[in-house]
Amino acid sequence: MSISAAQVKELRDLTGAGMMDCKAALAETNGDIEAAVDWLRKKGIAKADKKAGRTAAEGLIGVDAGEREAAIVEVNSETDFVARNAAFQEIVRNVAKVALAQGGKTDAVAEARYPGSEKSVTETIKDAVGTIGENLGFRRSTKLEVSSGAVATYVHNSVADNLGKLGVLVAIETIGDAQKASAFARQVAMHVAATNPLALSENEVDPAAVEREKAIFSDQARASGKPENIIEKMVEGRLRKFYEEVVLLKQAFVMNPDVTVENALKEAEKDIGAPAKITAFVRFALGEGIEKEETDFAAEVAAAVKS
Repeated sequence: MSISAAQVKELRDLTGAGMMDCKAALAETNGDIEAAVDWLRKKGIAKADKKAGRTAAEGLIGVDAGEREAAIVEVNSETDFVARNAAFQEIVRNVAKVALAQGGKTDAVAEARYPGSEKSVTETIKDAVGTIGENLGFRRSTKLEVSSGAVATYVHNSVADNLGKLGVLVAIETIGDAQKASAFARQVAMHVAATNPLALSENEVDPAAVEREKAIFSDQARASGKPENIIEKMVEGRLRKFYEEVVLLKQAFVMNPDVTVENALKEAEKDIGAPAKITAFVRFALGEGIEKEETDFAAEVAAAVKS
């Protein structure tokens, strides 16, 4: 099949591999990008362990918090300029308040009444398109809460209070000092912002992702020519390393890389004054997973001139 330059570029952006290697990988996998990433990794050409979501849409991430609860939302716009617009910022703040009150489920938040209005969140955002002058959209929301303890929030690249390009919630259950638990949970939230873990614990990692890693590690080990019993041990070692990289509790703590997050939590329990457990985390990065339409400005101008 014919491999396009756009496919080669996409694979290069994902893996950092050379153009000819990317072209060969796509040819071997019939243009399947994900299979081509695996093909390159098996050959030892690509080092990526996971694909990062591609940030494309603009807008803001917003958070709102109450006692032992917090919510996070994403509201999108066409350009980054809108993120600095006071009217748009107020919309995102209010949508976050609605998410906190409505349990965080996206559909329920979209249909809920917007504060100070008889209209829904969706209708209000549609109305704002005319005044702000850009296409806007409420994309997603969620909420975390605990019966005792705290839910901490962290916003990275903030443009205003509780508004920014990346937001994190971390829930910690404990009957100890809630303020100290919250302070530690906020540190963990900053860690999550930096490391983007796939799961809280090993048993929460997607089984399909684990099997995929096993297959890649096995192929890489067999290429070394070692016997099967040695290959098995090599794969086990690589899987342990994989978990250390993608599981929150197993990761080296950003605040003190000499300990894992799990061990840092045990240390924090002394301050908190009671056993504590991280029960959940949420990380929203603006526009992740949304592919932005690329335009050729020079071609647009040329077309306009010809017409």
